Amino acid sequence: MSELDISTIDSQAPVLIAGPTASGKSALALDIAQAQGGVIINADASQVFDGWRILTARPSATDEAQAQHLLYGHVPFDAAYSAGKWLRDVAPLLNREGQRPIIVGGTGLYFLALTEGLSDIPETSTSVRQQANDLRQNGELADMIDALDADTRAKIDLQNPMRVQRAWEVQTQTGKGLAHWHSLTLAPLVSLDHCSALVLDAETEWLNTRIVQRFDLMIAQGALDEARANLERYDPDLLSCKAIGAPELTAHLRGELTLDEARDAATIATRQFAKRQRTWFRSRMKKWRSVRLS
Repeated sequence: MSELDISTIDSQAPVLIAGPTASGKSALALDIAQAQGGVIINADASQVFDGWRILTARPSATDEAQAQHLLYGHVPFDAAYSAGKWLRDVAPLLNREGQRPIIVGGTGLYFLALTEGLSDIPETSTSVRQQANDLRQNGELADMIDALDADTRAKIDLQNPMRVQRAWEVQTQTGKGLAHWHSLTLAPLVSLDHCSALVLDAETEWLNTRIVQRFDLMIAQGALDEARANLERYDPDLLSCKAIGAPELTAHLRGELTLDEARDAATIATRQFAKRQRTWFRSRMKKWRSVRLS
C-alpha cells in the first residue's frame, strides 16, 4: 500500500499522520502503535463528533481494542467545535509519561495549529451564530462581506460562505476582525524538528477507487441505519451534520433521493473533498515526509 518502512520511524518521537480521506491513515496509525507503542489521537474534524461513527469512518471497536484511541466521538452531536478547541483538547495529551502520541487525521488546519501555532480567538455566542446563519441562508452574504474589515477581506476566501460567516461572527462578537486575531498567534505545541511528520500522497485514480469501495462498505456496515437514528435531530447548520454522506443519506430517507442517487452524490462530494485536501497538503506541508501510496 505504501512505501513506508515503519522501522525508519523514531520510536520515541511523536508521530503526525496527515492525508486525504480514504487513504488509510487510521490503519497506518494502528500499525505504528502496534509495532512501536503509542496512543492514537484523532485530528479529523468530522470524527470528533458523536453520532456518525460509521459514516465518518471512525476506528472500529476492534481497532480501539488493539490500541488506545483518544478524541474520537467526544464532542456532542449539536455542539460547536473549532481548531482552537481541538488544540486545547490535545494539549494535555502530548507529554504524558509513557504515552507517545500518534496524531492522525485529514484536517490540515488542526495540524497547522499544532505545529505552527494558532491565534486564540474568543468563542462566539449562540445568538451571534444564529444571526449569522440567518443572514447566510437569506442570501445576504454580500452584506456580510461588506461588513468585514479590509485586512480580513484580503486574507479569507470570500467564495467560501462558511469562511465569510466565521469572519463575520468573530467581528460581530469581538469588535475586531479575524485578521487581527490571526496576528496574535500562540506558540506551536509540537515542533516538526522533534517528531515524525508523515503526509500520505495518493494517486487520484487509486484514491477514487478506494472512495467508492469505502462508501459501499459503510452502507453494508449500517450507515443508513445510523442516518435513520440521527434523522430527527439532523440539522444542516450543525457542524456534525456536514460530514460527507450525512446530507445525502438524510435526503434519501426523506424521499428526496434514491439510494443510488445518494450514493453517487456522496461519492462525488468525497472525491472533491479529497482533491482539496491533496492540494492543501502539497501546498502547506512541504516540510513533511511524503509517503507514496499505490
